[in-house]
Amino acid sequence: MKPEHRTLIETLKARFEKNMQRHTGIEWSAVQAKLEASSGKLESLQAMESSGGEPDVIGQEGKEFVFCDCSAETPAGRRSICYDREALESRKANKPEASALEMAASMGIEMLEPEQYRALQALGQFDCKTSSWVSTPADIRKAGGALFCDRRYGHVFLYHNGAESYYAARGFRGRLKV
Repeated sequence: MKPEHRTLIETLKARFEKNMQRHTGIEWSAVQAKLEASSGKLESLQAMESSGGEPDVIGQEGKEFVFCDCSAETPAGRRSICYDREALESRKANKPEASALEMAASMGIEMLEPEQYRALQALGQFDCKTSSWVSTPADIRKAGGALFCDRRYGHVFLYHNGAESYYAARGFRGRLKV
């Protein structure tokens, strides 16, 4: 195992132990065994960690553990991006450096669906100052729009914007099954 993977596993373990309310009934030893058997997934988790996502286990689906970005605000290393490649190419001026869908794909993670975003918000308070792009249905995207979410005034909101828009406080959160 690569030394950086060992360091990452220690970081994930400390975060897991600090935030037990996110994964009631899940034992770290089972998570660690899955991680140690999944070097490709560790690369994705390292990308999540390196970009400021602070990934943590938020549940289990079948035999897989679900990791999600649990940073208080949308990950700092994934902000100022538009929704997808089509949106990026449609901009005539002031193009952002990347798109959310492409970044997620390059990291080997999935963007959150709106329901998954709401489920994450049930585990804590996230995006109180920032917002996160979420997976957008094809009909909305075809019309030029994209969806994003945040938490304001004690509530979780789902909004729309042009897919080509980007803001310094908007990025995306991802999830990964291990």
